[in-house]
Amino acid sequence: MKKNILLGLISILVIGLLAACGTKDESADNGQAAEGDATEKVLKMGTSADYAPFEYIDTANGDEIIGFDIDIANAIADKLGYELEIVDSDFNGLIAALQSNKFDFVISGMTPTEERKKNVDFTDVYYVANHMIVTTKDSGIESVEDFGGKVVGVQLGSIQEELANELAETSDITVESRNRIPELIQELQIGRFDVAIIEDTVAKGYLEKNDNLTGHTIEADAEEAGSAIAFPKGSELTEEFNSALNELKENGELEKLIIKWFGGEE
Repeated sequence: MKKNILLGLISILVIGLLAACGTKDESADNGQAAEGDATEKVLKMGTSADYAPFEYIDTANGDEIIGFDIDIANAIADKLGYELEIVDSDFNGLIAALQSNKFDFVISGMTPTEERKKNVDFTDVYYVANHMIVTTKDSGIESVEDFGGKVVGVQLGSIQEELANELAETSDITVESRNRIPELIQELQIGRFDVAIIEDTVAKGYLEKNDNLTGHTIEADAEEAGSAIAFPKGSELTEEFNSALNELKENGELEKLIIKWFGGEE
């Protein structure tokens, strides 16, 4: 009898150990799969965080990148079930980074020009702005017709740089480029630039902070001044993001973000 009881207890222990091992292995496998899924759901987003109110760092409140574009990217990611890893980079290197797959996508107030479309894919345009001439109040510069003999500052790789270079072909101006918008303002303030060309919504923030500066709008063609989200050529994400972006337009969420960041002026 004792022998039978002992054998029964041993059998129970063996079965229990096997069950525990099986549960452990299964949990480990599930854990690895879950971890893999999570990794696949994280997208690396490139931006140039010097472009308030599109994307910038509010240094008074920390080092987090915030702005209109950031809110759009987060809203789309939430709809599609992605997590975002946001990376700050110089604007002129964003296209190359997409081409080398360092980023899954870029949102940085980027205009889908024909030249850029040769290298990356874009969503539909989500916002349209104009160019602005920024100069000191005593400069006497109010339009591109006043640029003759002047030094014009622009951001490297921007459509404003393209515009300035086109103007330089037919007028006597010197075009100088810098990586970041604050550098343009600094060069303007110390007299190295006579004028800078900046997107109007971005320029307005600097005009509010610098009483000696003034701005004059240059009306831009909607197709030449709109902002869109960029992806590596052939990325499946382009269609996903475009669908979610159009949903934001249709349900009014995009308009709410425009009001939040620009006061409702589109």
